[in-house]
Amino acid sequence: MKAVILAAGKGTRMLGLTAELPKPMLKVQGKPILEHIVEGLMTCGIREFFIVTGWAAEVVETHFGDGAKWGVKIQYGRQVVQDGTGKAPELAKSFVGAGAFILTYGDILVKPDTYAKMIHRYNEDYFSGVVTVTGSEDVTKGGLFFFDEQFCLSHLVEKPTLKQLEELRAQGWLKPGQTAWYNAGIHVFRPSLFEFTAKLEKSPRGEYELTDAIAALIKSHHPLAGLKIEGRWVDVRDPEVLASLEKEQG
Repeated sequence: MKAVILAAGKGTRMLGLTAELPKPMLKVQGKPILEHIVEGLMTCGIREFFIVTGWAAEVVETHFGDGAKWGVKIQYGRQVVQDGTGKAPELAKSFVGAGAFILTYGDILVKPDTYAKMIHRYNEDYFSGVVTVTGSEDVTKGGLFFFDEQFCLSHLVEKPTLKQLEELRAQGWLKPGQTAWYNAGIHVFRPSLFEFTAKLEKSPRGEYELTDAIAALIKSHHPLAGLKIEGRWVDVRDPEVLASLEKEQG
């Protein structure tokens, strides 16, 4: 299996920290977030990577080069206009070829065995992909996912408003005492994903959303398995999270 990592964004919530660096190149434990991700993916046998760069692309490309230092092969594609996560994976279409691939955001840190669990889940049946979730986040900040009895994705709402949450409760999607599943930002997809990213239109916030492509996949009856991430899951979204990671290691 190959891996595609989305690392094009500046990370505006990081304020001055990303004035000259893309957010995935900020350091945790003395090495870039992106390096932690690459090394974690290597533990499950992945040796071919495609990194989508954008803001300060040369910082990423200079640091990793062709991947030889890590014993892997790395290719790049530059997202010239950072207009969302929906179109960014298309830069890797030729790289992906006919096989399944892991797609992850470049600012998500998990335990390395998470990637192996994702591949195992993908291989349990015929799935068009795997989406990962965590149950401990504020669902208004990301995707709210709903699953059937086999823990396959059946419905999703991106960044639900308080009004939408009320409607979901009224419709029976959200039930008292049940976990609200939050999109964890790491996926496995077949190349069929690209059929749906190609048809994306911009969301109300003016971006192409990967979650819109995921919604279109399930609407077209592509089975997407769910996987709850066990243990560590960190979205390095702002300076406070970054600082807490340093304290964690200290």
